[in-house]
Amino acid sequence: MTGVGIVGGFVAGFFLWGFAEYLLHRFAMHHLRGKGMMSREHLEHHVRASWTWSSVFLLSWSGMLLVGFALWAPLGWALVDTWFGLSVAIGWTAGYFFYEYQHAMAHLQAPKGRYGTWLRHHHFHHHFGHPMANHGVSWPLWDHVFGTFEDPGLVRVPRRLAMTWLVDDDGEILPEYADRYALVGRAATDERLAALDRARAFASVAPTE
Repeated sequence: MTGVGIVGGFVAGFFLWGFAEYLLHRFAMHHLRGKGMMSREHLEHHVRASWTWSSVFLLSWSGMLLVGFALWAPLGWALVDTWFGLSVAIGWTAGYFFYEYQHAMAHLQAPKGRYGTWLRHHHFHHHFGHPMANHGVSWPLWDHVFGTFEDPGLVRVPRRLAMTWLVDDDGEILPEYADRYALVGRAATDERLAALDRARAFASVAPTE
C-alpha cells in the first residue's frame, strides 16, 4: 500500500463521515421527533440552543469508533488491504471528532476566520430559522445534493437563546455580527414560553420570537 492509498483511505473515511453526519442529523435526529435517545438528546439541544458537556457524548463517541473500526476497517481490508481499511477508519473517526469540535465551538466561542464565520451562520439558521434545513454542520455538500440547503440571510436570534459570544455585557448584539444576526424578542422567559420552546423544538420548528 502506497502513501497515496493510505491518504485516499483517510479521505474516503472523512467523506463517509460527512455523509453520515447529514443522514443522522436529518433523519435520526429530526425526523424521529424525539423517538429514541439520539433524537431526544438532539432536540433537547435545540430547546436550549446551547452546548454543555454530557456523559451521553461518551456513548456517541464509542458508537462512532465502533462503526469505524468494526465496519469500515474490515470492509477496507476486504476491498483493498489492511492499511487502507485502517486509514478509512481513522478518517471516519477524524471526521466525527472534527464535527463534534466545530459544533461545540460554534455554540461556545466567537468565530475565527472565514470557515468559523460561515459555519456559525449556516448552523444558527438551522437552529433559529429552519431546523429542517442545513443539516450538514461541518460542510454543506449533502444539503446541496438533497435540496435542504438554505442561504441563511439575516439570522433572527431570540434574546433568551442568544449565544454568549454574540452579545455584549448589556445583552446587545456586538457590532461585528450585526450584518448576519439580529436579536428579537425578550431576554426573560417564563413557564409558558419554555414549554412552547420545547414543543417547537420537538416538532423541528424554529423557536418563537
